[in-house]
Amino acid sequence: MNARRLFLIAALVLPLVARADVDGMALLQSQCSSCHDLKGPAPTTLQALWARKGPDLFYAGNKYKRDWLERWLQKPYRIRPAGMYYGNHIKEGEDGDVIDESTLKPHVKLGAEEARAVADALMTLKAGSDLIKKGEYKPGRISLSMGELMFDKFRGCLACHEIEPGYGGLSGPEVYTVGRRLQEDYLISYMRNPQAWDPRIFMPNKHLKERDLQKFVHYFRALSEEEFEDEE
Repeated sequence: MNARRLFLIAALVLPLVARADVDGMALLQSQCSSCHDLKGPAPTTLQALWARKGPDLFYAGNKYKRDWLERWLQKPYRIRPAGMYYGNHIKEGEDGDVIDESTLKPHVKLGAEEARAVADALMTLKAGSDLIKKGEYKPGRISLSMGELMFDKFRGCLACHEIEPGYGGLSGPEVYTVGRRLQEDYLISYMRNPQAWDPRIFMPNKHLKERDLQKFVHYFRALSEEEFEDEE
């Protein structure tokens, strides 16, 4: 076997060996557990809720889309403009409260193999499976204008959530990438009863009709097809 062939074989095999050596769950424990709860349960007091540094991950496998996780972990961007609890990250400005950027830390970046391993590990964390009906979401379409009307005028969600960079509330996570990052069946379950997932969360239960739950997910998917400059 000549040297060229040995080199080619090594080039193919070594990445596989390196990938096998990356322990995603160990990385979660060492690099993520200080800010994210990997075991649960969700906070049951307001004090615990306010102290939460990052989203709970013990049901990540029911919540996130795996491919999005892998990409985001390599190039993270802020999803919650004012952090987990906005009260911890605002200051007085000339025209009212503004986000205090000095209190918000950048998320750690992972390499490609680490991101792949961590994404795989996260998808095994599936608390809350009893709250999800697999296949409940039925793909469909809604116009952006009608979706925005529902989101803003009819339900008042724009007060807390951005539907594009710089347009909407800042106290909750933006929703213009929801269609890329969150599983549709989870979205329906969460919107149906946010407190079933997170007992002390501020998001109100809007008591949405089943058809409106479907329409909101249609809207999020439509929003996710738009391109916005500061997603990266």
